[in-house]
Amino acid sequence: MRQHEISASMWIPVPAAQVYRTIADYQEGHPRILPKPPFVSLTVLKGGIGAGTEISFVMKVMGKLNTTRAVISEPEPGRVLVETTDSGIISTFTVEPREKNRHAFVTIHTAMPVRNGLLGKFEGWTATQLLFPAYQRELYQLSQVARE
Repeated sequence: MRQHEISASMWIPVPAAQVYRTIADYQEGHPRILPKPPFVSLTVLKGGIGAGTEISFVMKVMGKLNTTRAVISEPEPGRVLVETTDSGIISTFTVEPREKNRHAFVTIHTAMPVRNGLLGKFEGWTATQLLFPAYQRELYQLSQVARE
């Protein structure tokens, strides 16, 4: 198995702490930034804010509904939040303060295992086609929700 990586970033004219709070709030904030489609729903299984939270989310991929569980960690609270799924997919949200903390530069980065060879290249290409535009929409929605 090898890793395939996908990233999207955006400058958001909102203080970094406010942006991070939105991302880390899986009860209210995070569900509002998920683009539909491909995301269908998000359910909090344990906790709800930041590290220790456990979630289940449903995505529609190629016409099929896929349910995934993830555990949330915060290697750098207030700056880096990580979702680790039961299938080994790791999505990292990095929030960097800019302009004396009046703005934030946010990156969503996903590393996922894919098979070796041609099949793995197809899996990676398909994942990028699905996730990159979804992440761009998620960042846009984050910029809107974090302003509220």
